Amino acid sequence: MNHNESMEREGKVAFPLLSSHNGTAALKRFLERHNYPALTPKAVLFDMDGVLFDSMPNHASSWAKVCTNFGLNMTPEEAYMHEGRTGEATIQILAQRYWKRPATAEEMEQIYEAKCRLFNACPEAPKMEGAAEVLKEVKNLGLTIAVVTGSGQQSLLQRLEDNYPGIFRPELIVSSKDVRHGKPNPEPYLLGLERTGLKPWEAIVVENAPLGVQAAVAAGIFTIAVNTGPLPESVLLQSGADLLFPSMTALAEALHKA
Repeated sequence: MNHNESMEREGKVAFPLLSSHNGTAALKRFLERHNYPALTPKAVLFDMDGVLFDSMPNHASSWAKVCTNFGLNMTPEEAYMHEGRTGEATIQILAQRYWKRPATAEEMEQIYEAKCRLFNACPEAPKMEGAAEVLKEVKNLGLTIAVVTGSGQQSLLQRLEDNYPGIFRPELIVSSKDVRHGKPNPEPYLLGLERTGLKPWEAIVVENAPLGVQAAVAAGIFTIAVNTGPLPESVLLQSGADLLFPSMTALAEALHKA
């Protein structure tokens, strides 16, 4: 029996972060919950907003201002709770709340286009601090890297190659344009698995949003949450995160030390 086979038999993986005390305990709980014999990562699926780019403040302020202008009162704080949903799903939730009816296709298009214009007028969102280091560590492990985002914001999708050259392959980027049901539905992450050709126990997700965590957990994937926004840590843990880090920088440091 070789080393990798031995690790798999013991429920361990060749992913150094999970060799820590917290990681080992989280792995054990994950395997028991899903009745998997082992976790054998071959890919890491990254959310984009709030994970690769520090773009959520711009998204939150844009959503809040535009929706409120249309009579769908939203605070920036609530926008963080909707993070990961498709734009259409977010608009429909607010329409039912305030208009007591579904939004029409024309109304959804008007609101989303206005939101995109306002977002694109914001200062360019910087790369998330620590994200490049995390990607480097993951690439050094020989794992496939993919993106699964609830965003359809082309200005950010087009920046992936410019900001992280040579890291992402276009065919391994899942956006809101590719799915019918956005997060918290597992469809985006199931499509991410399909595109990488992997099973749920062969991947790890890195997410920052409660709905994204819920989607990844529902897809049966080991989920690492990074709390890069204003929400309490408890929200991410209650959503089902297997491990939690306070930032991408903290995750990068843990990967490097492991």
